[in-house]
Amino acid sequence: MTSTPLDERQADVVVVGAGPAGAATAFHLAQAGADVLLLEKSSFPRDKICGDGLTPRAVKQLIGMGFDLDAPGWQKNKGLRIVGAGHRLELPWPELTTFPPFGAVRTRTDLDETLARHAQKAGARLLERTAVTGPLLDERTGRVVGVTARAVDERGRKTGDELTYRAPLVVACDGVSSRLATSMGITRRENRPMAVAARTYYRTPRHDDPWMESWLELWDGKPQESNLLPGYGWIFGVGDGTANVGLGLLNTSAAFQNVDLKAVLATWLSHTPEEWGFRDEANQEGRIASAALPMGFNRKPHYTRGMLLVGDSGGMVNPFNGEGIDYALESGHMAADLILQALALPEGPQRERVLHAYPEALDAAYGGYFTLGRVFAKMIGNPTFMKQATKYGLPRTALMRFLLKLMANLTDPRGGDASDRIINALSKMAPDA
Repeated sequence: MTSTPLDERQADVVVVGAGPAGAATAFHLAQAGADVLLLEKSSFPRDKICGDGLTPRAVKQLIGMGFDLDAPGWQKNKGLRIVGAGHRLELPWPELTTFPPFGAVRTRTDLDETLARHAQKAGARLLERTAVTGPLLDERTGRVVGVTARAVDERGRKTGDELTYRAPLVVACDGVSSRLATSMGITRRENRPMAVAARTYYRTPRHDDPWMESWLELWDGKPQESNLLPGYGWIFGVGDGTANVGLGLLNTSAAFQNVDLKAVLATWLSHTPEEWGFRDEANQEGRIASAALPMGFNRKPHYTRGMLLVGDSGGMVNPFNGEGIDYALESGHMAADLILQALALPEGPQRERVLHAYPEALDAAYGGYFTLGRVFAKMIGNPTFMKQATKYGLPRTALMRFLLKLMANLTDPRGGDASDRIINALSKMAPDA
């Protein structure tokens, strides 16, 4: 990469990371007329380890960004099929005024590039193969005034001179490890749950299943002879002849440290019907890959000294179900709105008051709910509780409809039915995460 002229390395906002969080933040800023630099260490298309599932929360954000989910590339679905303890239950996405009644699936290889190009079309200046190496600090105030970065070659190696990219505000969307946040002294909170997900793809006749499917029984050995693990397996049809097949496990189980994810996945898939194709390695496309899921606000504060954390960098994965894309899109939208308000004010106390409203808005939106999720994550870490909950909960359809709303965070904030009111009340009563 040739050296970028200095004036082209200055912007109103620098966004680091062009995943869903960064692309959404950059899109909303650019659409409103802000000058945004969006820095991505990889080049598109590139893969990310994920289930590829999009619940109605994420779908709402995508529609708001102007996407047509009836267009090719989006595999729409109508709800969640749950399998466990000998039961099979289909739960449609709830009919709400707040969220659409459908979800979708799209591979992260496609989704992330689609979102980044959408931000680019809105006016964001996307720089690929640009690896951010750290924050740029004002020596006098200690405030973030940009970032340093180096070019990355086709083999992923940093090359060339270190360059500076300057802006009065920086948004860290650099994922679970968030080197930017760590460089600013914002480290992971050990009292928050973490999870790990592993997935691959299989060619299967179930590729266009209109339901997202979750299996609630994952064992750390042979089924019925070992511990039931806190997590679930998934089968999400991509619609292109393949399905995303994977599992997610919480670290709240005593067995977590010694779990072999590939072995658990193989054991589960060996008990699926042969005609689905998951028992035959010849149907597998790509390797089994894994990634960590930072949950329940496991990194705070979400704003400090000119830098905001959005998405996984701020631990915004739902502890109930491992969803992260929807909260990445939502927090990106929230951050952009407040940044635009802040940039309209002179530097100083007025601007800072607006920026400090960002973590307050996150706490108001998700704090209590994520606290409930942490309690849930701890409860299902007990194998006995997990087994009994699966055995006696699944036959009760009304209870499972309630749990779908709770675990997917799908309620109407005002009005709604009794389950909406209960979930909203519980979230409000719980202390912020």
